Amino acid sequence: MMISTKGRYALRVMIDLADHNTGKYIPLKDIAARQDISQKYLESIVGILSKAGFVSGQHGKGGGYKLARTPDSYTVGSILKLSEGSLAPVSCLEAGENACKQAAECRTLPLWTELYRMIDTFLEGVTLADLANQADSGNYVI
Repeated sequence: MMISTKGRYALRVMIDLADHNTGKYIPLKDIAARQDISQKYLESIVGILSKAGFVSGQHGKGGGYKLARTPDSYTVGSILKLSEGSLAPVSCLEAGENACKQAAECRTLPLWTELYRMIDTFLEGVTLADLANQADSGNYVI
């Protein structure tokens, strides 16, 4: 499994919003500049985050984006699942109608299932607040 730039950038945007969480909207150009990410690319990412209710946006003067909830209510897993679609290490674990025909006899399926469970448990156990606070403490450990 490899997290794409979309997933990594979505996480960086959310951390940036948590770091600057004053209740005011933050212009996307400011986030793009701080994160050194194309504003055009960020527009598509915040569109996904906004549609899912992770961030709220406002157009016009004083507009931008802000977190829709407190940083401790977002997990890294939820952000990555939203942006990536799936974190399954193999395609046969992804939900859908193309189930593997050999699943009943597959001797590796339990291995992949356990790996997926471990990944999910780990990422669901880390919150956005944990990552934002990492910079404050300087020694974040999972």
